[in-house]
Amino acid sequence: MTSQVFYRKWRPQTLSEVVGQEHVTQTLRHVIESGRVGHAYLFCGPRGTGKTTTGRILAKAVNCAEPVNGEPCNKCQMCQAFNQGNALDIIEIDAASNRGIDDIRELREKVKYSPNVARYKVYIIDEAHMVTEAASNAFLKTLEEPPPHAIFILATTEPHKVLSTILSRCQRFDFHRLSQAAVITKLQLISDNEEIQIEPEALRLISKVTTGSLRDAENLLEQLVAYYDHNIELHQVQDLLGISGDLRIRELAKYIVGKDVSYGIKIINSVSNDGLDIRQFNQELVNYLRDLLLIKSGSESIVDVTSDDLMEMKELVKDASLDYLLTAVKLFGSADLRANSYSPLPLELALVECILSTSEVKCTQAMPSRTEQPKASPIYTKPIKSTSPEPEKSTAKAASHTTRATEAKTTPAKENIDQPPAKVAESLVTENPADIAYIRSHWKEFVNTLHGEGSSGNLDAFLRSACEPVAIEDSTLILGFYHEFHKEKIEDRKYRHLVERKLKEVFGHSYQVRCILTQRTKQENHLVKAALDMGASIIDDES
Repeated sequence: MTSQVFYRKWRPQTLSEVVGQEHVTQTLRHVIESGRVGHAYLFCGPRGTGKTTTGRILAKAVNCAEPVNGEPCNKCQMCQAFNQGNALDIIEIDAASNRGIDDIRELREKVKYSPNVARYKVYIIDEAHMVTEAASNAFLKTLEEPPPHAIFILATTEPHKVLSTILSRCQRFDFHRLSQAAVITKLQLISDNEEIQIEPEALRLISKVTTGSLRDAENLLEQLVAYYDHNIELHQVQDLLGISGDLRIRELAKYIVGKDVSYGIKIINSVSNDGLDIRQFNQELVNYLRDLLLIKSGSESIVDVTSDDLMEMKELVKDASLDYLLTAVKLFGSADLRANSYSPLPLELALVECILSTSEVKCTQAMPSRTEQPKASPIYTKPIKSTSPEPEKSTAKAASHTTRATEAKTTPAKENIDQPPAKVAESLVTENPADIAYIRSHWKEFVNTLHGEGSSGNLDAFLRSACEPVAIEDSTLILGFYHEFHKEKIEDRKYRHLVERKLKEVFGHSYQVRCILTQRTKQENHLVKAALDMGASIIDDES
């Protein structure tokens, strides 16, 4: 006798055994108990959550000779035939491979005939969203006026792809992803009965990586038994999954919170060099950063960690700001690893951008307000040489001081970082943005107005410290990006449109945006840039 795989061997035989879907199973028990069985049901939800299994139990229960409290007895001839796979009147159809109009026409012909021995002929149609539109329309009439002996149970992971006319004729039940606790309970039950010795932390990791799919968790447990026999430890699960475990996740999180770029990049590259899946590593990192964010916000009760780990995490975020943790979660959560799950570059960029974001805020907060007299910048400790002949040195020196004074007037207080975008826009439109010098001097203010824009609300992150205005050609603003990643983001039509719209709103002038790759200039100070645009040159740099 061939052995059954775990998910089939331990498949629930009654509605009460279905894990984590009590809102569905309790309703169905009442339906069976009262005899008010509908002719069409739609079970939808993520894979591995019990949709098809519940459909089978429902099919068995409505045909059971002696149901008990809305449950099949599993003792009568009909229940026994079903459990052994011999029930002729319970028909399962895989819509992924039987999706055409000819298949549905055949079903329509067969459904007319009465059941062989059962009370109802039950059709369980799995992956119902795969049925073609023509076939769905052909099926619609049968579903609308089915014979009294027929019941249809449609299961799907994508209900939005099912025709609305079919949806309206079904009683819909939504299955939820299982909680980690529910998955662990079922895995522990299987382990006890199969005499598997497995560490609790290993069960927790299995439940976490399978993201609420019990079938996936059961398959993974069986795979571990095949690899390591009946004694399973946490490190074996980590090895099988290619997961680095908590050590390097915590190390990197510590360097992110501590704003240590050098050691953070070393950790990222050690993960890459060891051949681990960067995508999986980043997913674990984001989850850990999320937990840190929750702890900092005072929601530690919903963080599922040990008491020792909780104390360590509290100590880690003691001096971190909530805003900074939020930025870290956003940047690492939006790291694009679809193209290459083994390249460390997206994580390196997220790390550097995260740390630079706080450096920038400190820098802007330290700048003088409009009413303050700015202190001399270190780069201006020696005069800026004019390009005109030697006798005109005094004139050049005067021009230099004039430039410095003029620029100081337009330096915004704290880069307007605490002002709402509308106020920033109002203050900028009062001056004429006719040349690139003006755009450059107010670029950080403009970037701040993009906070909250974009699908993730962080469009400003793709511009802040990532690019600089290079030139204006006619009505085209050329932006120079330091990395291909940020350039491609802004070249995306939806993001470029948002930037162009905001440029019009803030500067009162319509610009089209063109993106190029460029090297970061050494002269980051916008006062220097403005002076250079006016014809000055730097003769010495004491920075």
